[in-house]
Amino acid sequence: MDEQPAQRMRSALLTLQSPVGAMVALTGGALTPLAFAPFNLWLFSILGPALLLACLADTSERQAAWRGWLFGVGFYGTGVSWVYVSIHEFGYAPAWLAAALTLLFVLSLALMPALLSWAWRRWFEHKPGAILLGFPGAWILIEWLRYWLLSGFPWNYLGYAHVDTPLAGWAPIGGVYALSWICVLSAGAGVILLQHRFNAAARIAAILMIAIAWGGGWLLRDQQWTQPRDMRPLSVALVQGNVAQDLKWQPGQLAPTLRIYEDATRAQLGQDLVVWPEAAIPTFMHQVQPWLDQIDTIARQTETGIITGIPFRRTDTPAQDNPVYHNSITALGTANGLYHKRKLVPFGEYVPFEAALRGVIRFLDLPMSNFQPGGEPQQGLTMQSRAGTVRFAPYICYEIVYPDFVARTYADADILITISNDAWFGGSSGPAQHLQIAQMRAMELGREIIRATNDGYTALIDHRGAIRSVAPRFERVTLTGEVQAYTGRTPFSRWGSGGALVLGLLLALLTRRVHRPQPPA
Repeated sequence: MDEQPAQRMRSALLTLQSPVGAMVALTGGALTPLAFAPFNLWLFSILGPALLLACLADTSERQAAWRGWLFGVGFYGTGVSWVYVSIHEFGYAPAWLAAALTLLFVLSLALMPALLSWAWRRWFEHKPGAILLGFPGAWILIEWLRYWLLSGFPWNYLGYAHVDTPLAGWAPIGGVYALSWICVLSAGAGVILLQHRFNAAARIAAILMIAIAWGGGWLLRDQQWTQPRDMRPLSVALVQGNVAQDLKWQPGQLAPTLRIYEDATRAQLGQDLVVWPEAAIPTFMHQVQPWLDQIDTIARQTETGIITGIPFRRTDTPAQDNPVYHNSITALGTANGLYHKRKLVPFGEYVPFEAALRGVIRFLDLPMSNFQPGGEPQQGLTMQSRAGTVRFAPYICYEIVYPDFVARTYADADILITISNDAWFGGSSGPAQHLQIAQMRAMELGREIIRATNDGYTALIDHRGAIRSVAPRFERVTLTGEVQAYTGRTPFSRWGSGGALVLGLLLALLTRRVHRPQPPA
């Protein structure tokens, strides 16, 4: 067999300036988001890290960082391209500015896999133990760092690709990070099995670890961590108003919007619960209080609870003296409570570098882009239904993407409610990714989720993360169904992501120590 072509390919991959090596890293990153919704080609969540790992073999630290950064450019460039839609189409930024901000966002996020790759070459040896344990541990630590950096962007973790695979059985134990760890473990095992440089023992170890990880997940899918409460399911109606985002905040649109939700709700009176999406009412709560009082009276008469998103302005301070705005949820009828969003979206709900940017993008001049986070702790929402008292844990849009935040704040609620206005994503893949993330939260906590959005995907999700029913996008529709209150706690609800992260770190450190080069005698 002629070895020269293989040798030339290997030489090309190991050369920093080589377009082949650059393209492998960039393409591997660009393909990885195909693992997520709406494509759901979960195999790419393993193929992408495997390509990156293969590219790092025998490179210098500088070469590794460069290839990791290229991988990140591909990954975020395709995975979060919807940021451009939000900034340009609905933020009213000119195309050049929206493209520049999106590019800056992508290039900045790409520093994460660059750091991962540099650390891999700096502190780990390219040996079987480090590939199977060290690289997965380093990967999830970088994902965790992305959870906290600035205000956090915990989007498109590899584990989200596995809400419908055998790995989902691990979600109630270790959460999405555990699934990401197994993805990268599987990638490393694939590299070992496909490269001739590793011996039989390494291959056997790789096969055993894959079998344990995937087989264990498959067996755990049947484990019941939580139980239905001793009460009948609630009947619910989720109103998807489908109000165009470019019309939503225009003053003349307020009255038609109120009619949309009032008419849809009157048709569902008698249901246990009616839910409207985030900012369904596009004005401050105190400005429509008489109308809300009328809806509240009608709902009480029919024993119906109503939960809606609405902007809130504190009226206990003078408006001209530093007014305080919140993105909020209020409850009417047999439901009770007021919740202020705690995790805000940068550039959407508050403006970093406000002095420089306000006035550049027209949307940033609206009061709704100057929200302040709600304090902690906050009470959840409750409802005195015909079936009994029910406790809801509320989350507004972006908040549902924070696994540990949700685990920490759900306070053993019976049902989770997340409302969103995914019209900001336009026709991109963002809404499908957002729905998939909500599925993971249901799996982690063993709770059913009510998800109401302005234009889709409005859905009911069971306690195992399966979508029970979903409304089509871009249609004005009311989704009806039932949700069951659950009790009990999963392991993840007790310790959050800490177990998976600590275990990943310890295993990574162990492999570094085991494979540390020995000094010459």
